[in-house]
Amino acid sequence: MTIVTEGVLMKRDNLDADEDAEHEDLVTTDTERKALRWSMFAVIAAIIAIVVLVVPEGAPLRGEGPFGESPFLTGIAFLIALLFAIAQFLEYFAWTHIGMLASVSVSELFNGLGLPTWVVFILVLLVLSIVNVLITSGSAMWAIMAPVIVPLLMLLEVPPETSEAIFRITDSRSPAITPMSPYFILALGFMQKYQKNAGIGTLASHTLPLAVCMTISWSLLFFLWWGLGIPLGPDAPVR
Repeated sequence: MTIVTEGVLMKRDNLDADEDAEHEDLVTTDTERKALRWSMFAVIAAIIAIVVLVVPEGAPLRGEGPFGESPFLTGIAFLIALLFAIAQFLEYFAWTHIGMLASVSVSELFNGLGLPTWVVFILVLLVLSIVNVLITSGSAMWAIMAPVIVPLLMLLEVPPETSEAIFRITDSRSPAITPMSPYFILALGFMQKYQKNAGIGTLASHTLPLAVCMTISWSLLFFLWWGLGIPLGPDAPVR
């Protein structure tokens, strides 16, 4: 990434700031500050309510202990759904079994075609790259795709740890090129301090070479690691 930055990006001729650029600091509006304040209050209230319902002796969600077998742990999906909607996706995946259905169907297709494992890896990388352009949260992306990708590759005798390694390749670079990422828009805001006419395409033209660099280098490292059969950790074979 240093080579790409210094050898490619820094040599471009469109890096000068506008002559009338004010370089003022970004500020939040009163409405934005009010929204952030109420969001903070809501999270604090939710945390306090959970603590009251779980920690004290005799609390309704405590059970045998706050971290043992308790209604708090068995019903944690509902609590998460109150703050984070991803729990809804997980519940629908579990209820419909669509993740396992898709995994079995696709694995049977791959077996029928006789595709080598490394080709399947490339196809998975492409699919994850496309989805990750729309869903930029790593945890949300993993929660949605893991019920499909992990069983699919396990049916092809690929360990779950290897599936997660493939996932991390796509998750490391897609947010750098998608306007769906909050960090991309934040970077664009900083960029417009110096070039007022800069848009999504302007910023993407700078981040795309880095994203390509990350994808190629991480993929080469992964296939080298997998080809040599180096374990991903203790008792975690790569294949």
